[in-house]
Amino acid sequence: KNLPYGKQRKLEIARALATKPKLLMLDEPAAGMNPNETKELMETIHFIRDKFDIAVLLIEHDMSLVMGICERITVIDYGRIIAEGLPEDIRTNPDVIKAYLGE
Repeated sequence: KNLPYGKQRKLEIARALATKPKLLMLDEPAAGMNPNETKELMETIHFIRDKFDIAVLLIEHDMSLVMGICERITVIDYGRIIAEGLPEDIRTNPDVIKAYLGE
């Protein structure tokens, strides 16, 4: 209750890991975090994924966080898949650019 927001999120993830899942689902894990907390969270997710060989399903609007964590990305716009692939492919995909930046 008295923990900073970033630490609360880490505690929530630790609780989820207690069940030894094969898949960790994170819905907007960086919402409300400051940049330092977001960076720490990204490092934590990398560590968990690599150390415990756990797949991570991430739902997130912060594209820098997505690009920093994900090995494969699916972009959905208004319920429709508009792109799938590696981060470098998604970053330059015209449909993704249009959806996030407008025409």
